[in-house]
Amino acid sequence: MARELDLIVYGATGFTGRLVAEYLGQRYADGSVKWAMAARSLSKLEQVRDEIGAPADTPLLTANADDPASLRALAARARVIISTVGPYQLYGSDLVAACVETGTGYVDLCGEPNWMHDMIAQHDAAAKASGARIVFSCGFDSIPFDLGVWTVQHAATAKFGEPAPRVKGRVRKMQGTFSGGTFASGKATAAAAAKNPAVFKTLLDPFALTPGFEGPDQPKGMMPEYDEAVGGWVAPFMMAVINTKNIHRTNFLAHHPYGRDFRYDEMMVAPGLGDIGKAAAEAISKLNPMNSDKGPAPGEGPSKAEREAGFYEIDFIAEMPSGDRLTATVTGDRDPGYGSTSKMIAEAALCLIRDVDGGGGVWTPGALMAAPLIERLKANAGLTFSVG
Repeated sequence: MARELDLIVYGATGFTGRLVAEYLGQRYADGSVKWAMAARSLSKLEQVRDEIGAPADTPLLTANADDPASLRALAARARVIISTVGPYQLYGSDLVAACVETGTGYVDLCGEPNWMHDMIAQHDAAAKASGARIVFSCGFDSIPFDLGVWTVQHAATAKFGEPAPRVKGRVRKMQGTFSGGTFASGKATAAAAAKNPAVFKTLLDPFALTPGFEGPDQPKGMMPEYDEAVGGWVAPFMMAVINTKNIHRTNFLAHHPYGRDFRYDEMMVAPGLGDIGKAAAEAISKLNPMNSDKGPAPGEGPSKAEREAGFYEIDFIAEMPSGDRLTATVTGDRDPGYGSTSKMIAEAALCLIRDVDGGGGVWTPGALMAAPLIERLKANAGLTFSVG
């Protein structure tokens, strides 16, 4: 089916959606991408269009998360929908259903494994039938981690002749805040878990997104520990609960190129050595912003200067049975929650259109488009991927 538009940014009046639209307008000002902005309010869309300097003829479309007919009409107009409207477990289900029904590609920023688990169960078979390629977690959750593991495993296979059965994700440096949407999603997930024990079980299960497959016991990553691989103390990383599940799903969807015995965890490297490092790791482990009611609200975010001052650096350490190690490093040149995420999701959507031919289904970035997406992110989105 011919579509008049390549991309629609749904939620373009929100903070992150606005950044995605701004990126598309600036990076693809040559008109090579046919894109539109969508939200509930036409007047707010007009305001955002003018404020970000998008062309006056940028299509502005209205649709509402509680109006399935409007979502189906929206999905039918584009090859891919970029959704920044979360929490997805509250506002995203009907849009996924609309994309599945119309055979439309879909990317989002989801970090809600309970909702993703339900969407896989409800829509994977239908998406395969319609050709809709549904790709969750196309921001800081979980692209740098998903593609970082892919990078180090390909390097390990090339060097040692086999993948590493154990990979450690270690966040060495990170400056920037998590988004208001992430905060709202975390609170919504916590509320769902409090009401339904099955949600809590899903959150604890590292293989919650690999239906029919359960791998070996995984490192818990819940307590500070000394990690010989980094020569220092490490602390729990709050985004590990979603990233680890996505990485196991990538391995599952790709028919286990990392092995069926693959073990993976993510932790933050604490600053300082010896007792100082231990104390820092213990302090980090006690810091959970989701326990506060004072987090950023959806629609709020850092200034342009703060976004541009942000960055991150993540090591992926492959440990071989022989004792050999190999490290891949992923870096980003903006704050993870906004500046880098807005570029990543836009390029993931374009990669889905232009660079990969995979069939329908509920995918991960790593399983569907790892190699071409890495090249796009290096060329356009300020990420680096290195092995050494």
